[in-house]
Amino acid sequence: MKKLTNDFGNVVADNQNSLSAGAQGPLLLQDYILLEKLAHQNRERIPERTVHAKGSAAYGELRITEDISKYTKAKVLQKGEVTPLILRFSTVAGEAGAADAERDVRGFAIKFYTKEGNWDLVGNNTPTFFIRDPYKFPDFIHTQKRDPRTHLRSNNAAWDFWTLCPESLHQVTILMSDRGIPASYRNVNGYGSHTYSLINDKGERFWVKFHFKTKQGIKTLTNAEAEAIIAKDRESHQRDLYNAIEKGDFPKWTVKIQVLPENEADKLGFNPFDLTKVWPHSIVPLIEIGEMVLNKNPENYFNEVEQAAFSPANIVPGIGFSPDKMLQGRIFSYPDAQRYRIGTNYHLLPVNRARSEVNTYNVAGAMNSDTYKNGAAYYEPNSYSDSPKEDKSYLEPDLALDGAAQRYAPLDDDFYTQPRALFNLMNDNQKAQLFSNIAASMDGVEKSIIDRALAHFEKISPDYASGVKKALGL
Repeated sequence: MKKLTNDFGNVVADNQNSLSAGAQGPLLLQDYILLEKLAHQNRERIPERTVHAKGSAAYGELRITEDISKYTKAKVLQKGEVTPLILRFSTVAGEAGAADAERDVRGFAIKFYTKEGNWDLVGNNTPTFFIRDPYKFPDFIHTQKRDPRTHLRSNNAAWDFWTLCPESLHQVTILMSDRGIPASYRNVNGYGSHTYSLINDKGERFWVKFHFKTKQGIKTLTNAEAEAIIAKDRESHQRDLYNAIEKGDFPKWTVKIQVLPENEADKLGFNPFDLTKVWPHSIVPLIEIGEMVLNKNPENYFNEVEQAAFSPANIVPGIGFSPDKMLQGRIFSYPDAQRYRIGTNYHLLPVNRARSEVNTYNVAGAMNSDTYKNGAAYYEPNSYSDSPKEDKSYLEPDLALDGAAQRYAPLDDDFYTQPRALFNLMNDNQKAQLFSNIAASMDGVEKSIIDRALAHFEKISPDYASGVKKALGL
């Protein structure tokens, strides 16, 4: 039989009774096992994520089946490469105790443990987002969280913001459509959402978008179906994903990309780095490159899911960033959030640690368990041959920029063309769900804000506006 110990290996003689002065007496400060247990309990929770607080995750593999070496030199994307990964799904607006089957965007964050370091692709189950400038992000998230006066979620705040920032209409239409409540995490597509770049061994740059198409098929819930599930099971998505993998029903996604040569960015007719817009497949077709499979559940939720830390700042040679303003903001905000939430050395935790060679001059900090192995030098530049040095062969090709520094307004104010295209793709049943879902989400919203929303819907399509009016009983 294994002997119970404390965190330092000291055997626990009695784990049922505190040390006290007499049978009814006060406790003794010297009961270090009691103190350790209580102190540890006080620290069992780390700050939950500001967004994407409720999540589920699984391990798996990325398998590249097609040759795209003309676009990128990244080893992880070469034909035949198999890369281990962890994928975390999440709801966005709700807290850690939120129900899985709520109407919300779903996070789709992947950490690839590549041979050249970790590559994190931090996206959603939607190809777009509500805003296109990170300047607005804190305010937008405030509208999705609790009113500091009432401590209640506010439909009024959400619609007030959306109708004053009409670039959100595309994402709002997706959120309020039948796809706003997935039946499970296995039944969603995933998107890198942002525009990234691929760089080949000739130093040529291509703009790219990443797509993950579920092989389980898209399945969704109506409001009524979701409410019935939530009444019985607030962890429906977590349960479904875990059970499917445990019984060997491994979920899979087809991996595709859209590729646009750097000098052809203008062919879209709009800013290719605008996160509120999609690249039409008729202009930039999807290219299938491989498959992703999830085949192993975490063994410790806190260690491997709650402490999993994703950041779009983590890239590898052959994959780069773009001028996407939202991506640029997230490059800062995500690792900064992880340093606050988990600690300075969160990258040393097993779930976050790179499986390739790591050489850095970062030292010390709380919970640093690393072994320092840089030889004589603990700084750079240095004159010691056995210490890590920079390698300029990994520099990316120049990116041409121009213009004066200024707080520029967006390049266009076309808030309606893409939502209209999406609306026109919907069948009658999907449109009816859209109208009903919007009406339900407007409960308690001021009439002036509803009127503002209807004016926007009218510009998308008169049928859109009339459908919402009817659902509202106006």
